[in-house]
Amino acid sequence: MIALPVSACAAGGVPAVEEATGRFFAAVAAGQGAAACALLTDAAAASLPEPCATSILDAGLRGGPAQEVAVWGSEAQVRLPQDTVFLHRGAGGWRVRGAGCRPDGERPYDCEVSG
Repeated sequence: MIALPVSACAAGGVPAVEEATGRFFAAVAAGQGAAACALLTDAAAASLPEPCATSILDAGLRGGPAQEVAVWGSEAQVRLPQDTVFLHRGAGGWRVRGAGCRPDGERPYDCEVSG
């Protein structure tokens, strides 16, 4: 089940956000670390130990069907069964800026990949 954002303006970004999230997790699942790293923001890629292509595969990230998608302008959040992913839309489209994220009480999410 996907919960669409209330804003009609934001709703237009939902398919693109889901597609970017799906490409990212497909690359991770296929063991294509370089392809997964190419779908990260520069800051998220820099947050991983070198080389990114190995680190991203070792991060224990798990995809799955989107349960909820929210888009706020150039920022988005996708909740999956065992993960929450944050994305940013830049000149090159939607890229993952946070993955392997779990709520951390009153504090912001704790993410395996963050940037």
